[in-house]
This record gives sequence, C-alpha cells and structure tokens, in this order.
Amino acid sequence: MLHSLQLLSSFGDVFLPYDLEGFYRSEYTENGVKKIVATSQMQATYARKAFPCFDEPAMKAVFNVTIIHSHGTIALSNGRELTTEETDVGKITTFEPTARMSTYLLAFIVCDFADIQSTQKNVLIRIWARRKAIDDRQGDYALNVTGPILEFYERYYNAAYPLSKSDQIALPDFNAGNKERIISVIAHELAHMWFGNLVTVRWWNDLWLNEGFASYVEYLGADYAEPTWNIKEYVILYDMQRVFGVDALASSYPLSRSEDEVRTPSQISEMFSTISYSKGAVVLRMLSEFLTEPVFAKGLSSYLNTFAFGNTVYKDLWDHLQQAVESTPGLTIPHTVHEIMNRWTLQMGFPVVTIDTQTGSITQKHFLLDPDSVVDRPSKFNYTWFVPIKWMKTGIDQGQYWLLHKTDENKQMRVLGNDWVLANTNVSGYFRVNYDQKNWDSLLSLLNSNHHALPVMNRAQIIDDAFNLARAKIINTTLALKTTKYLSKEISYIPWESALRNLNYYILMFDRTEVYGALKSYMKKQIQPLYEHFQVMTENWTKEPALHDDQYNQINAIGIGCKMGIEGCRELTKKWFKQWMENPAHNPIHPNLKSTVYCYALAFGGHEEWEFAWRMFKNATVASEASRLRDAMACTPAPWLLNRYLEYTLDPSKIRKQDATATIQSIARNIVGMPLAWDFVRSKWRYIFDQYGRGSFSFAGLINGITRRFSTEFELEELKKFKADNQDIGFGSATLAMEQVIEKTTANIKWITENKAQVLKWFTDESA
Repeated sequence: MLHSLQLLSSFGDVFLPYDLEGFYRSEYTENGVKKIVATSQMQATYARKAFPCFDEPAMKAVFNVTIIHSHGTIALSNGRELTTEETDVGKITTFEPTARMSTYLLAFIVCDFADIQSTQKNVLIRIWARRKAIDDRQGDYALNVTGPILEFYERYYNAAYPLSKSDQIALPDFNAGNKERIISVIAHELAHMWFGNLVTVRWWNDLWLNEGFASYVEYLGADYAEPTWNIKEYVILYDMQRVFGVDALASSYPLSRSEDEVRTPSQISEMFSTISYSKGAVVLRMLSEFLTEPVFAKGLSSYLNTFAFGNTVYKDLWDHLQQAVESTPGLTIPHTVHEIMNRWTLQMGFPVVTIDTQTGSITQKHFLLDPDSVVDRPSKFNYTWFVPIKWMKTGIDQGQYWLLHKTDENKQMRVLGNDWVLANTNVSGYFRVNYDQKNWDSLLSLLNSNHHALPVMNRAQIIDDAFNLARAKIINTTLALKTTKYLSKEISYIPWESALRNLNYYILMFDRTEVYGALKSYMKKQIQPLYEHFQVMTENWTKEPALHDDQYNQINAIGIGCKMGIEGCRELTKKWFKQWMENPAHNPIHPNLKSTVYCYALAFGGHEEWEFAWRMFKNATVASEASRLRDAMACTPAPWLLNRYLEYTLDPSKIRKQDATATIQSIARNIVGMPLAWDFVRSKWRYIFDQYGRGSFSFAGLINGITRRFSTEFELEELKKFKADNQDIGFGSATLAMEQVIEKTTANIKWITENKAQVLKWFTDESA
C-alpha cells in the first residue's frame, strides 16, 4: 500500500497544535529570540491527528512525503531528501519513498537547525541540533558513538541496517542528559530499527517485544561503544530492581496481555510502562543467559530476516529461538522455549526462590510485596515458573540448576561448617532469593569480612532481596538492615545505589516521625568513609574520578553526605554555587555534580539562590542543564516558593507543557513540597487531566510521584476520596496507577505498624 503525503508547514499561531502529539509546534528561545520547530510524535496513536490513515501497527505502508516549508528552514523525514525546489511560496522538499512501515514510525520536521555527519558502510549518519549547539560541538559525542553501535547491531542481528541514512535530532522538547544517557537513548532507538521497525508487533498488547527488546540490547550496543564503563551491570539497577517493585503488586499484569485489554488510546498508552520496558528487558536477558548469547542471537537473526517489513506475535519469536536451540549440538533445556517463556510472559509477577542449605530443599512462590493482598488475575500456570538458577558454593561456580516445580531438592546445595551458597549469580534470572537463617548469617559474615568474595552485582542483589523479603514479611526487618552494615567498607557504585534506594523507602516512611533522627545518624556513620574516600581520590574535590563507576559513586557520597549532615558538605555545595552566582558566565561546578550541588545549594539557600537558578533556567540553551535546574528549584524548603513554582506549571511560558508533570513530581519529592503538590493536584485535577490525562506516558508517574510518602490511614482515606470524587473526570492512562498507589499505601500502613518500634531500636543501637 502506498500513502502519499503533501504537508504544508506553518509557523503561525493557529496551524500546528502544541500538545506533543501528531504533527505539532515546538518553541524554544535562542539568543533572546523565540524560535519555532514543526515536528512530530506519532507513537502510539497520533498519526491520525496528522493525516487520514489506518493508524494501527499492522497496517504498514510505503510513504511518499513532500513538505512545503519556509525559506531559511530545512525539512526532514524518514526518507532521504531527493530534491529541494525554491519557489515564491517557500521551499518544496521531496523525499525518497520510505520502507514499508507502520504509521507510528513516520516523522517530519521543519526547523533551521544545522548538522554534522559521517558515513558508515554507505549509511549517511547525521546529527541535527540548534546551530549554536553544533558550533559548540554538543553533537560530536552522538556522532562518534552512532557508527560503532550500528556496526555492532548489524553483526549481532546478522542483518544489514535497512535504510540509506540515519538522522538524529536534538529537539528542545526532550533532553538526553549526560553521556551515558545519550548513548543509552541512541543504542535503544537504533535497536528499534530492527526490532520494532523492521519487524513490528501486530498489536499493542505485545508492545514488550518492541520495548523490552530494545531496553535489553541497548546495554549491549552501549557496552560495545564504551567498553570500559561496565554498563551491562547497570541493568539490575535501571531495570530489574525497578520493575521488581511494580511486578510484586497484586495489581500487576503480564507482559503479553490479551487484545481485549488493550483497545483504547489510554489503554495503549498504559502499555508504555515499566512492565513492557524493564520486565521485558530482564526476561529477555534471562532467556539469552540460559540459551547462551550466540544461540539467542542466531534465533533473532532468523526471526528478523523471516519477518522483515512484516508483523508478528510473540509466538513467532519463540518459534525461531526454538529452531536455534534444536540446531545447536549439545544444548539442552528442560522444556521448549515456548513452554519456559510462556510462564514468564503470560502470567504476571515473579517467584521468590527459597533455598534451605541444611536440607537441600528448594521452593518457589509468587512474590507479593503485601502478602495479604489478593490476586484476582487467574493464571493457567498457577503462578509456577520454570526457573533457571545459576549458583555458586563457597566461591566456586556450580553452573545452572532448573527449578521446575513448586518444591524440589538439590543435595549439592547442602552446606557444612563455614560453607555458603549464593544463588542467581550475576543476577541473571528474574526472581528473588531467600535462604535459611544459617546461610543468611554466613553471607552477612562474608560481607563484613571479605565482601569482594561475592560478585559486585550479587552484593547489590543481597541487599535488595533482603529489604524486599522483609517488606513481604518473609524475613525479619533487622536481617535486612544488617546487610547495610558492611557498607562502611564498600566503594563500588552498584551495591551502594541498591542500598540507598532501599533505605530511601525508610526515609520516605519515617522522615516525618521520631525514627528519622536515629536513621540519619546511622546513615551518616555509614557514608562518612565513602565521602572521605572520594575527598582523597579527587584531591579535595578538584579532580574527576577516572572510572565511570567512581564518577557515579562520588555523586552518592556528596548527595547523601549533605543530606545526612557530614561536616563540610553543606559548605562545599554552597561555596561552588556562590562562585557561580558571582560569575554567571563561568560555572565552576563539574557537570557530573551539577544536579546534586544545585539541589543542596537551593535546599540550604534562600530566595536569592532560587531566583538565580530561575534566571539560569530561563536562559539555559542546553536541555539537560535546564532539566537539572528545573529539578533543583524543587529542593527549596520555602513553602511560598514551592507554591509559586507549582502555579508556574500551569503557565507554558514559564514551565513547558511537557515538563509540567515532572516538575510537580520533583516538588512532591521534597518533604515540604509533598503536601503542597498533593493539594495542588487535587484542586486542579480537571485541568491537569484535560491537558495530560488521555494519552501522556508520564501521567501515571505523576500519581505515583505525589503519593510516595503516603503511609497513614488519613492519607489512604484522602486517596480513596480523591478517586471517588473524580470518577466523572476519570484518570486516563493513570487508571491502573490509581489502583496501585492505593495498594501501596495500604501496604505502607501495615508495614509501619508492624516495624516502626524495631526499626527505631535498631537504628538507635547501630548509630551509637
């Protein structure tokens, strides 16, 4: 099917809608001059807002695009430009016909940007951005990594890049952040050129195949381009631990939902969730681990080449992976790929595997954060999984064991004397692990005496599993807290980040209670050695750490150090910020530390610091810098500034429409701002819903963000009343999020009731 489009771009005030959907108008300021970009966002169901079409992923077509646009501008689309004709009314740019593709992939842009370019095996690579950004070489890094990532994917998929060019454009509407964020976004989107664009899911209920896959292989592409960063290890922080929290709720849902559950645009938007992206990523990573990566890649190549320019369902992928297994001598798995993976994709949740090292008994059970919650969604597999368990015993790898039933036995996992067992090495599987008390004690002892005997990813896993097992009332809360005692000796980022995320739950639950004083004293005691380690490493904060891991953990050292009151930290951030205020043209703060320093400088400062940040925000020409300042302004403890800032979110001339919900969430993270944000959202719900509620991917995040601290009966009743009072308006793409925050708040109340006294005693004793 051919679809011909002739588009007239207008920069007038009435032609292009400003809602980030379909073909829309974007504004930015450069050198004090307001500029306009006409751009597009078709995913998921917005192509119909731009032109008449059958706007469904299975309805693929070849698009012939011609754009009539103003003199002094350039036009971009999916195809390469064939001709550009100058006329009295403007320029007419005609593009080569596209490949056969879904409507949601179509793009067109009109702007006055400049580009830099290179060629990779006859593929033209161009990076487009504001002229000043290009002149300042802000596009160089993106250009440098795109070629190697494309090269890696062509080899990994054993399939050539399907187009003649690759355009990337740095729109002011979006920010990519630091180098790691830039490379991850590029690796993710380029992965889609094969998995998602070349071969597309038939309907949105299988969205995870697109997004989960790109979320997994982005780590492989980024690792190839930046091999010294060890970025593949970060999957457990960015994806696994993130989705564990959502998928442990009774209101979760499977990766592959029935088509009947995904019909309306808001239901489709709801699929762009942590489940599709992060669970999809870690489940595919687990599949790659037990098949081995060469076999996994072989099956993918067959799948992609068979269905190129077509549409599929998840079963098609299993078919080709099974063929790869059967054609690989010596590879055996206990069931077919279909039988194993259907249990991970067609039922929600994941198991907790419990190993009794005294008897060798191994059991699995559906893990629920609130063990008293009721799961209404039936499962034909009865919430049993085929679990691939990689494990080690007293430091020696033992290979892989398959847990195929609710209960099993492996005598090898019995221990004697000082032996210990660690399951799920390098956290290759999507499950939590519990042990008998003796093995827990052995692992805790090992952490305190020789933590390097355990892989770095497993040190993070032990902490995260223990805290969540405690929340689920499977182990004692004090056992979980004991996993953090060794941190005074830990300098690696991943375990520290895992611990801080889990301790942050305690901060959120207790920073309005008498527990917080003892908690703060304990955390100060644990972070002090890390703070001093980086103070020495960086020669009193004057040098950047060489390793990527250390650069991240330096941020933690300063951020938590300031939050917990380490001597000198507050003065350090105030000094740097003051130097910038005295000379706005020269910012002395290292880019890695800007987010942390800005936040604490404003938290410790007053009106003068806030107004300076606002001025710098309005004048910022780099999206990532504007984003950092926008977040930092929410750190002030002054209620009047926070309330004024909330009002700014209703004015697109102050806070861009696409940043409004994120700004409200930032304010809600502040203990002073949380009740203000909650009151604001309730009072403005009709307006907020009308502006963002029907299709915004970030809308569910707003509901989650403002309720993170909710942990009292009064807050639960307010939440239920809010839901009841707004039934006539609705919650759109946040409908499921509303159910989940009520579930989370109920669980928080129970947890605090049961644990507050022992948590207070433990922190008091350990901080002495």
